[in-house]
Amino acid sequence: MHIHIGRTRLGAAVKITAASSLTLKSIIHYAKEIKGIDIVGVIDCHVREVLCEIEDDIANGIAIELEDGGINYSGVTLLLGSEIELYDENCQGPIHVLAFLPTLAAMHEFSEWISTRMKNSSLSSQRIYENARVLQQKVHELKGLFIPAHVFTPFKSLYGKGVKESLKEVFTPALIDAIELGLSSDTQMADQIAELHSYPFITNSDAHSLEKMAREYQIIKMMNPTFKELRLALKGENGRRIVSNYGLNPLLGKYYETICAKCSAVVTLQCSNCGSTSMIKGVSDRLRELASSKSIEVARPPYQHQIPLEFIPKLGKKTLEKLRDHFGTDMNIIHQVEEKQLQQVVSPVISSAIVAARNGTLSIKAGGGGTYGKVE
Repeated sequence: MHIHIGRTRLGAAVKITAASSLTLKSIIHYAKEIKGIDIVGVIDCHVREVLCEIEDDIANGIAIELEDGGINYSGVTLLLGSEIELYDENCQGPIHVLAFLPTLAAMHEFSEWISTRMKNSSLSSQRIYENARVLQQKVHELKGLFIPAHVFTPFKSLYGKGVKESLKEVFTPALIDAIELGLSSDTQMADQIAELHSYPFITNSDAHSLEKMAREYQIIKMMNPTFKELRLALKGENGRRIVSNYGLNPLLGKYYETICAKCSAVVTLQCSNCGSTSMIKGVSDRLRELASSKSIEVARPPYQHQIPLEFIPKLGKKTLEKLRDHFGTDMNIIHQVEEKQLQQVVSPVISSAIVAARNGTLSIKAGGGGTYGKVE
């Protein structure tokens, strides 16, 4: 539910820091054939050229707009989303948020509305100068979903720089539909904050390349893969619900540890290596500052730590292609294929590492300061 578009079909940049191979067509293909995903949330659908491409696909019979919201591409449902960098007078720093709209008509109206409040609505994650609560109200007026993104990341997030202590400083709590955790935290860590206990947690990849898709995701129980059913699942209504969250072990995230901004050493208050007091505060330390809940025994779906195949040592591109040729999607390889079967295709070192990752027994060096953690 958090995938960027790098380039449009005509080659125009959308997310400048994303790979040019991240096109709408390649996202749908990778979701279905490579990763094993049924629903993708593309969060640059406010861009008019992207909307035009979707409408052309519908006109040409490639896609169908679903009655209950979403666009069906040959069995993969596309959710129409937009990531916005929010800044208003109550923010301590910019906050990234996700807005999902049920229909093309609603997304067109939303795109027009935000285009008068930002400098360049043809790009992703652009800053909007508007009161946060007004933005929330607009999303809900259009029957959409409002979700603060990667909420603990040190930069451009709700708790990273956006607020001092509480989301109430910026947002209307009742108009938040879910909380996106980000790569450097999991359910247990996030539930140290009592005000989050009433919200469902979602785990998303924030993909800037095709391979980053599905490094985090959720399994959701719903009748059909539509926007309406997703809304019911986030509310836990009529038997719909999030069944389980899958995400990186937080140690693998880019911002788990607090890092010296000057020399990248792991620090607390002052770097013993170079003496600098300039730090990039890690998610683990920021959560300890915010912790307000004595008990973190909140009724939640299980959170499964997952290590994507690209993190497995000695597993290169050619070996990955070989695995996919034999066993299909990454989901199947990571979670289902038995070690004996894996050994028929890859070396015992790689096959045992995949199984160890599945069982949570690999040793991990924590990441921080913008550098991913590493499987040792």
